[in-house]
Amino acid sequence: MESRVLNIKYVTCSFDELEKSDAELVEAAQKATFSSYAPYSNFSVGAAVRLSNNEIVQGSNQENAAFGAGTCAERCAMFYANSKYPDYAICSIAIAARGVSGEFVHSPISPCGVCRQALIEAQTRAKLPIRVLLYGGREVCIFESVSDLLPFQFDEIL
Repeated sequence: MESRVLNIKYVTCSFDELEKSDAELVEAAQKATFSSYAPYSNFSVGAAVRLSNNEIVQGSNQENAAFGAGTCAERCAMFYANSKYPDYAICSIAIAARGVSGEFVHSPISPCGVCRQALIEAQTRAKLPIRVLLYGGREVCIFESVSDLLPFQFDEIL
């Protein structure tokens, strides 16, 4: 038996320290939270993806009384981007959330497992890393690749 350690590199900063293009993407994710349909959780999530043609596409979580029938903001944005712009890769994604109080959360939230796998698929398909920006009022976490969020990814069927 061998014990191993997994190190994940990421950067944290304040919103004010973001580069202009990253701040623009985070702001689009924040704005997307206001189109969320979250009557059950009252937790509104917004995502924004920047494509290789520099277009920004937004998505928000859409809940349903049959919980499995809803969708997360990340997949909403990714799938819409792929449908509208199938020839352009996703370069980055920003995620923001507002809690039950209606205020933006203080700590960044990360994508669920299903969204991480969907992001891996998009990254594998494009053969390019997707940068991930997780917004929180106190800090923004920046990952250079979705692989950092899902290091033991499922990306092929033999």
